Amino acid sequence: MATYDDISIGDSATFSKTITESDVYLFAGITGDLNPAHVDAVSAGRGMFKQRIAHGMLTGSFISTVLAMQLPGPGTIYVSQTLNFRAPVFFGDTLTARVEAIEKLEQRRWVKFKTTVTNQDGKTVVEGEAVVIPPSA
Repeated sequence: MATYDDISIGDSATFSKTITESDVYLFAGITGDLNPAHVDAVSAGRGMFKQRIAHGMLTGSFISTVLAMQLPGPGTIYVSQTLNFRAPVFFGDTLTARVEAIEKLEQRRWVKFKTTVTNQDGKTVVEGEAVVIPPSA
């Protein structure tokens, strides 16, 4: 756990996970997002990516994992998050979510992070920025 005072500009952390069919189906069930692009191989095969893709929000949620569990860590409160989806995520892709402290918002003692998710080939699939309230001491 890192408090506001513990965090320096440039501090970073990562989390990696390989996307499985089960991950996508569980996420679809939890959220109710049963878009055929995610859960119907035949329909997705006729779509623009020619195969099923993971939900963008599933991919983006790995950023939350890094912020909540590593930097700043347990007790962190999300204030905002932008997400720009740059490339599809396919079943079997190994993703790495990375956060990097880019600004300390002194007045409120919040921190802004650059957020990225890349695949196993180093291609950026999601990018954006998050603002969080780090845990207090």
